[in-house]
Amino acid sequence: MKKIILFISFIAVMVMLAACGGTDINEKQASSKNAEKWNEIQEKGTIVAGTSGTLIAASTYDDNEELTGYDVEIMREVANRLGLDIKFEILGIDSMLPAIESGRIDVAVNDIEITDNRKEQFAFSEPYKYSYTTMVVREADNSGIKSLEDLEGKRAGGGATTIFSQIAEHFGAEVVTYGNAPNEAYLRDVHNGNTDVIVNDYYLSKFGVGAFPEFDIHLHPDLKFHPTEQAVVMDKDAETLQQKINETLSEMREDGTLSELAVKFYQEDASQKPEGEIEEIEGLDL
Repeated sequence: MKKIILFISFIAVMVMLAACGGTDINEKQASSKNAEKWNEIQEKGTIVAGTSGTLIAASTYDDNEELTGYDVEIMREVANRLGLDIKFEILGIDSMLPAIESGRIDVAVNDIEITDNRKEQFAFSEPYKYSYTTMVVREADNSGIKSLEDLEGKRAGGGATTIFSQIAEHFGAEVVTYGNAPNEAYLRDVHNGNTDVIVNDYYLSKFGVGAFPEFDIHLHPDLKFHPTEQAVVMDKDAETLQQKINETLSEMREDGTLSELAVKFYQEDASQKPEGEIEEIEGLDL
């Protein structure tokens, strides 16, 4: 009987050791996977960032045909502080997130909103921009829109997979998509009546409208809704890269770099949460 008890005890100890060993192996494998993207970037010495080049103030080309903008310059500074070169891939917003999944790019910076659904597939940095959503409408009559419910039956210009298009569709608008078209195409269509409205970020909309004073368009004077946070997007498992970017953004926030860049490109400090009451949208699955 004693031999049987000793044998059973021996087996139990071996099982526990095996379980502990398996846990250690799994943790090491997870840690290795989390660091893999960062190690790969370090070996190349270059981080590849996807952006559109078509968003006024966020990702656009200056008079010298140089890529610039708030998101672009933030990512340039992050790369510089991490001791990396940076290469930008110009992509449509519909292509950016798939390009992260395929490994074509390491990160995406294009005024991309953090949402619960996206967080299931991707990792995000801490926010570098806070904003809310508004509408570009015809100045003469606000395109017949007094509330969000008035979007029903309207034609809304937007990208096929953007949060703003989802909001427009949620309220019954027909979304007219453009691909990676410049701001002028969207705005001109509202002006000439081909579309009725553009649901979009406040800062981007403000600068888009300001760039074309000849168009009969303005920001809706009464509607502020769906507060947003924008961040760097990367692979779900790139935790080490996420940590490095977060540490750098934290430094940039503390030393005033984020605020300086925001004021430079938006003429307001978009790195801070906006003041005032902003309407939340109920029942929107983002």
